[in-house]
Amino acid sequence: MQEELLHFIWKYKKLQLKPLISSDGDSILIESPGVHNHLSGPDFFNAKIDLAGQLWAGNVEIHVKASDWYAHKHQYDAAYDNVILHVVWENDAAVLRKDGTKISTLELKNYVSVSLLHEYQQLFDNSLFSFINCEKSIAEIDQFVFDNWIERVFFERLERKSNFILELLEQSHGDWEQVLFTLLLKNFGLKINSEAFLSLAGALPFAIVRKLQSNALQLESVLFGMGHLLDDDLSDEYQQAMKKEYNYLAHKFQLSNAGVFKPHFFKLRPSNFPTIRLSQLAALYHKNHSLFEKIVSATDVKSLYAIFNCEASTYWSTHYTFAKTSKSRPKKLTKKFIDLIIINSVLPLKFSYHKQQGRAVDDDMLKIISEVTSENNTIISNFRKHKVRIDNAKETQGVLELYNEYCSKNRCLECAIGNSLLQ
Repeated sequence: MQEELLHFIWKYKKLQLKPLISSDGDSILIESPGVHNHLSGPDFFNAKIDLAGQLWAGNVEIHVKASDWYAHKHQYDAAYDNVILHVVWENDAAVLRKDGTKISTLELKNYVSVSLLHEYQQLFDNSLFSFINCEKSIAEIDQFVFDNWIERVFFERLERKSNFILELLEQSHGDWEQVLFTLLLKNFGLKINSEAFLSLAGALPFAIVRKLQSNALQLESVLFGMGHLLDDDLSDEYQQAMKKEYNYLAHKFQLSNAGVFKPHFFKLRPSNFPTIRLSQLAALYHKNHSLFEKIVSATDVKSLYAIFNCEASTYWSTHYTFAKTSKSRPKKLTKKFIDLIIINSVLPLKFSYHKQQGRAVDDDMLKIISEVTSENNTIISNFRKHKVRIDNAKETQGVLELYNEYCSKNRCLECAIGNSLLQ
């Protein structure tokens, strides 16, 4: 028996429908189980319990064994003086408050069905699954329950990402343009170069970017120079021109790339080379002055696609790296890449901005994310293999949050899907 299961049973009233009787023979009627407390102190606050015909309001403490009360030294803690009911699996000791008064006890093992215990055991039996605990049953979950839970965890994901964004806002002294620039750089670097590009954003004030936006060559040169992509001396005219611009601008604005990590090329497809991504980012800012305002004002995917419709400078049409010519091909931001930017930069930014402004944007978020094509990775593929329907990016983002924050951490009892399986 695990205490978390007892919390679950109490919280959701998973008790057999028959009169509850305390260990002292008093009738118990649960008016309200209270608010689940995940911090120190009693497990449930502000419960309302009818004990022997008298309504009590107070806290509820839950243990596997009643004697755990003493093992945890609650009898010395004033925080437990307001406990009105001790809920246990096994009542092996009478429990007293700090002042010596006895606390009513409910022994749960007399009121929990064998089928619920069996389902719980099945859910956590590692020998029965290879991916997630409920893989054999998840396809049978009511679609309404599943959809609502996925939507909720999607917003939990945005909430979690907003913590990082609000930290960036504090570091930038409230400059949302700097925050956007940092987010875009980080996500233009994808997984391999995210840290390198993030260090670049930390070394380059957005005020400099704003001053250089009208001159595409200067902006691209500063990004390349700060990113250590101009360090080598090559017999390439474009590189030499960029290097000249960067040296002039670094002196003018007193820029230093000493703390910037050099990005990687290894294991990347040429279209994701840092040279291409930084040139595309420079083109994005050259094309869009007041980029932050445009992004937070956009209410549909079509508008966002228009904003991000840009390509690397002309030189990169025939290059992926300096001094090495390749077949001519415009290096535009693809729809797939823009979708990733919308998911990882735009929506978390919009969510954080409106949260900081005290405004709800749930409808806008759902409209945009529902229009973005679903992603595909191992986790998504595994859910689909178990007959879970995933149609758009809202559902892929929700499923990723479900897997990372609930499934992989065995938080089934906190999940609406796991909850519905334990009837």
